[in-house]
Amino acid sequence: MNNGQTKETKANVKNGVIRMIFALLSIAVEVLMIILIIISMSKHVMWFSVAFSLLGLAIVLYLYGKKESASIKMPWILLILLVPVAGLVFYLLVGQNRGTKKMRKRYEEIDKRLLPLLPENKKEQMELKEKLPYAANIAHYLRKYSEYPVYKNTDITYFDDAQKGLEAQKEALEKAREFIFMEYHAIEDAESWHGIQTILEEKVKEGVEVRVFYDDMGSIGFINTDFVKRLEKVGINARVFNPFAPGLNLFLNNRDHRKITVIDGKVGFTGGYNLANEYFHLTEPFGFWKDTGLKLEGDAVRSLTITFLEMWNAVKENDMDDTDFDRYLKHYEYTAKDNGYVVPYADSPMDQIHVGEDVYMSIANCARDYAWYITPYLIITDEMINALSLAARRGVDVRIITPGIPDKKLVYSVTRSYYNALAVNGVRIFEYTPGFCHAKMSVSDDTIATCGTINLDYRSLYHHFENGCFIAGSHVVEEVKRDFEEMFSVSNEVTEYYKSGRGRFLRFGQMLLRLAAPLL
Repeated sequence: MNNGQTKETKANVKNGVIRMIFALLSIAVEVLMIILIIISMSKHVMWFSVAFSLLGLAIVLYLYGKKESASIKMPWILLILLVPVAGLVFYLLVGQNRGTKKMRKRYEEIDKRLLPLLPENKKEQMELKEKLPYAANIAHYLRKYSEYPVYKNTDITYFDDAQKGLEAQKEALEKAREFIFMEYHAIEDAESWHGIQTILEEKVKEGVEVRVFYDDMGSIGFINTDFVKRLEKVGINARVFNPFAPGLNLFLNNRDHRKITVIDGKVGFTGGYNLANEYFHLTEPFGFWKDTGLKLEGDAVRSLTITFLEMWNAVKENDMDDTDFDRYLKHYEYTAKDNGYVVPYADSPMDQIHVGEDVYMSIANCARDYAWYITPYLIITDEMINALSLAARRGVDVRIITPGIPDKKLVYSVTRSYYNALAVNGVRIFEYTPGFCHAKMSVSDDTIATCGTINLDYRSLYHHFENGCFIAGSHVVEEVKRDFEEMFSVSNEVTEYYKSGRGRFLRFGQMLLRLAAPLL
């Protein structure tokens, strides 16, 4: 096991951290200057003070009337009432969480071109309704509100470990003939990526079109700023999502958390893992890293292709975007062995539809026997707490697995602050003792399962671009269930302790953490 880092990797981390610190400091200085200017104006110009107070009141009333979870609205309302100037400035900069009008327009325009290219698949939807009615209801929701259809003619392979997914991915990459699309929240310029890049360079020489797309914030500690130039030098087209730079950026809070590989429109990969060493056990800073993924072969790959093309073409106004999508969306004859159904879907913060959260809550609402979840972070709305709790009170076996070893101690404390509200209602909480569980999955009633990038936290559910797969009636559901059972066997159940065993000081601290959670 290699627990060290190369000199190059250490330099990348150092450079990335310095860039991030410099950008954060510059943003903090700009915000502080704005706050001081407003305070100064309020003291010396009466009409300005009155106008700002009225604006604060209008924002509070606006928040109160919004059709949004109270657990998200109330922290902002309290912050604005307690510290009006700082609270209002902070809310106007990051609290609205829909990016800029310009960015929303770009996504609307590209979605108008791409989403109609998805098939309706009414026949598959009707078949699913006859066989598994409540699974069909969730699929219907996904088709109506995310516009992604249900597919049948697709083989699904489940990987209970990211290393297995990586090896299968590299094997599939070597067979590429036309194009390779890769979109990841984090890429580390180290051994795990180098093995992939070697294959990509060979494919470029063979005439295969290769595109790589990554989130700057997710990769900032892993790569240098010249990474794109080095990829382009060897013929790999590369783009960066939402570069992290000095200066106020209303879109900065929205990150690309998706993980997608598409090969020739025939094979697709997705799941929880990024392309960095810690996901594949080359380094283990937080114990054993548990992550999972999926391989899709067949018709459903079309949805993954369109999800990638959306981000690639919307990211930057002055990029050369695609004018012909048909070349990447060809129909291929394929006969699947799997008789199950799958809906690859995407979620975006550019609208007011919280698809990821709705799917998770729908699973709890529909469950009859059990509903199990695994997430690296547990920071959820009152609505989701109520959905999980009500399912447990109905007699459904509701369980949640969270990490035994945290990667971020503050977020881990926030995660634990949610245990009590769930445990007192019968939801069972497990902590994965071998290390950090980064998988984002659910399974219910031996019938349906999900696997993808969507954590049970505010950032995934409300702020990030995400993707996932909803699976019904497939052998994969049983495989996911078995993996859950194995994880339960090595996890520590903490339900009873957090139901009643906390001291007053701990309860008070956790109450404050929960109050601040939506602002993180």
